[in-house]
Amino acid sequence: MGLLVRPIEPGDHDDVSRLTIEAYRADGQLETAPEYATVLADVAGRAAAADVLVATAGTSGAVLGAVTFVLPGGAYAEVSRPGEAEFRTLAVDPAAQRRGVAQALVQACIDRAAALGCRALVICTRHDNDAALALYGRFGFQRDPDLDWSPVPGVELLGLRLTLPVLAK
Repeated sequence: MGLLVRPIEPGDHDDVSRLTIEAYRADGQLETAPEYATVLADVAGRAAAADVLVATAGTSGAVLGAVTFVLPGGAYAEVSRPGEAEFRTLAVDPAAQRRGVAQALVQACIDRAAALGCRALVICTRHDNDAALALYGRFGFQRDPDLDWSPVPGVELLGLRLTLPVLAK
């Protein structure tokens, strides 16, 4: 399947809202904190304050997944520090999972961070999200306990860091 990763467009907001909530619900991430669905649904808010990228099917153009790319100090930044970037709310439509969509979105974040001259890309994921931990591990992300945190009781997030090559200017 050909995938295209591109910046979100206003016409994508409803699809991204739906697929993000469905993906988080499907893997149990809304059981402990169901109110988080409201945050996930606010795609317009994320797109106004950060870079939201979507992965689309090359032939049909259907939105299959999305991710929010954030620089430190932004409204959606949680753990990045100066010189770093982070990504959040990575979600793939449950019907499109295991087809390389998440991998394409992570690679797009790595490429964007490198192009901006960031020295690292960071992410936090639930401690029990084995699929995400495996995906990030394949890219070379390493555990960084200094980034661990808990947004609400019962939700433990593990920090991961990918050190990026610093390009000479």
